[in-house]
Amino acid sequence: MKLNIIIGSTRPGRVSPKIAKWVESVAREHGKFEVELVDLADFNLPLLDEPAHPRMQKYEHEHTKKWSASVSAADAFVFVTPEYDYFPTAALINAIQALSLEWGYKPAGVVSYGGISGGLRAAQELRTLLGNLNVHAIPQVVPVPLFPKFIDENGTFTAVEEMNAGAKAMLDELYKWTGPLAGMRNQG
Repeated sequence: MKLNIIIGSTRPGRVSPKIAKWVESVAREHGKFEVELVDLADFNLPLLDEPAHPRMQKYEHEHTKKWSASVSAADAFVFVTPEYDYFPTAALINAIQALSLEWGYKPAGVVSYGGISGGLRAAQELRTLLGNLNVHAIPQVVPVPLFPKFIDENGTFTAVEEMNAGAKAMLDELYKWTGPLAGMRNQG
């Protein structure tokens, strides 16, 4: 089963890649998924620039076709998102809304980061949006509160034991849902 870990920020100076690398290492150690780190910045998705509704899957632009192929190839997702104004990033919301059917019957976890709340408000909003697209957004969110405390002078993110345990529990839960939901997708 393939797990896409999606870096949910495209802002210059972003921290998402540092935290996503940690999630990637935990997922590889977990060993139950084929893991791919997916950076939204690599797709350069403009704001909803396809003329047809995403449910039609009549994509005209190469960036949307590449994004669709990446999402279609995954069986599960982990979204790594900061919290901006109590919400996920606009780039991540746009990337999710650029597609429709590609998301269906797949489980998703969220690793959020921010201030004292660890991005939990953004994670909850993201889980709601994903549910609207027929994604099973699991409740086992992994928050990273006060994230700058975990980034050293070399820019390396180092999680504490509770974060590692939370990430492993999230991956265990994702794995439980991935097979049954794949079976549902294959029922057509």
